[in-house]
This record gives sequence, C-alpha cells and structure tokens, in this order.
Amino acid sequence: MQKRFTDQRVIVTGAAQGIGRATVKAFAAEGARVWAFDLNEAGLASAREAGAVETRALDLSRRDDVHRVVQEMLDAEGRIDVLVNSAGGVCGQVGRPLDEIREEDWLVIFKANVEGALWCTQAVTPAMKRQGVGRIVNIASGAGLRPSLTGIQAYTAAKHALVGLTKQFSFEFGQYGITANSVAPGFVLSNPTTQAQWESYGPEGQARMVQNIHRRRLGKAEDIANAVLFFADPASEWISGQILSVDGGRS
Repeated sequence: MQKRFTDQRVIVTGAAQGIGRATVKAFAAEGARVWAFDLNEAGLASAREAGAVETRALDLSRRDDVHRVVQEMLDAEGRIDVLVNSAGGVCGQVGRPLDEIREEDWLVIFKANVEGALWCTQAVTPAMKRQGVGRIVNIASGAGLRPSLTGIQAYTAAKHALVGLTKQFSFEFGQYGITANSVAPGFVLSNPTTQAQWESYGPEGQARMVQNIHRRRLGKAEDIANAVLFFADPASEWISGQILSVDGGRS
C-alpha cells in the first residue's frame, strides 16, 4: 500500500523533542525523507531515532545559516515539499508583570518563535515556486488566538505574529501552488517545560484544566503531528490560510 508521503522531502524544525520529534516520526512512518533542524545538537539524536535521514544543528534566527542549510538539502535531495516550523517555546521564562520584562526577554522569544519560521520559509519558497507545489505548516498555539495561560506577554505576542505570518504566506504564495496553515495546540505534555508548568498547577489546578477540555484529557505530541500531516497531505491542496485549534475542545 502506497504511503501518503513516499519520496516527499520534508523539513521539521524544533525536531529534538516533543511536537517536532513526533512530527518527524509521523512523516517518516508515511515514507517521507525528513531533515530535522534544532538548536540542540545532542537532542537531534532523538530525531534520528524517530526516522530523520539528516539532522542539522543551527540557530534558526540566523538568516544566512538557515539559507545555507536549506541549500544543502536542495543540493542533496533536489526538492523540498513540506516545511514544518515547529521550533519555538518560552525560552525558560515564566509569567511576570509587564513592568518587569527586559528587552532581551522579549527579543529572545521572538527570535525563537517568529524569526526562525520567517527565514525558513524565505529559504524554501523559491524551490517550491519552481516545483509549483509546496506545503508550509506553522506550529502556533492557543496563545496565538487568546491570552497565554503562562502569562508570558512575549510568547502570546509572538504566536499571534506567527498566525499573522501564516495568513500572509498563504496570500503571497498561494498562486504558486503553495499552501500555508497553522496548527494551534492546546495544552500538550510534550517536553520538560510543559511538564513543569503542569506540575506547578497542583492537583486542583490540574483537575480544573482537564475539566475544561471536552475530551477530558491533555494533548499528546502525536495529536499535533497528526494535524500537521493533514495540512501537508496532497489531498489538502485547497486548504490554505487556516488556523486549526487542536485542543480536545476547550470550554
């Protein structure tokens, strides 16, 4: 039986853990040749175990480095079919009053969540235009649609920016056969940061959170990966500019 992504060339950023790693595994299981990017070089061993054929450690906020590595992939593979911008996060920060936020606190979260997606998209779209087809999937957040549960102002602002970029990408690249969509996860236990956040709520806070999810469970990284594959599927070629909340239903 033909797998959905046989011989597709896929980039997944933020691939060393959590949602990114689950996305690598899901694409590889469906026949794709996946290149995994992450700042965490040691963690990329996990992406290789998940099925990545190549890994690259790099800071995605550095435009020239991103373009160089994408060109390496094009030279080796000949094409790029799917880009999944999964890199991001809160960069170790916790919620604080706005008047305590320093400039570097703000900028580092935008570098992680917005600039990387921008430079990766800029690097892959010329090849996608030549091909006449391509898929861009950004991992946003429920915090990109409403205030952040963590109370981190830069994080919610950055994810709102990523949602805006998704719509802009769709507008600019749709005429070339390229779609751009976002998955907005709810609370997903996928890495040490989300685990620590979950534990900080305590038993009562945890019970309240689960009660407000229609499915009465937290999300898994695989839930988000499945939504990414939906947007990347060739059958989804007339779906673009959309933001899909994958949160189990949220009251």
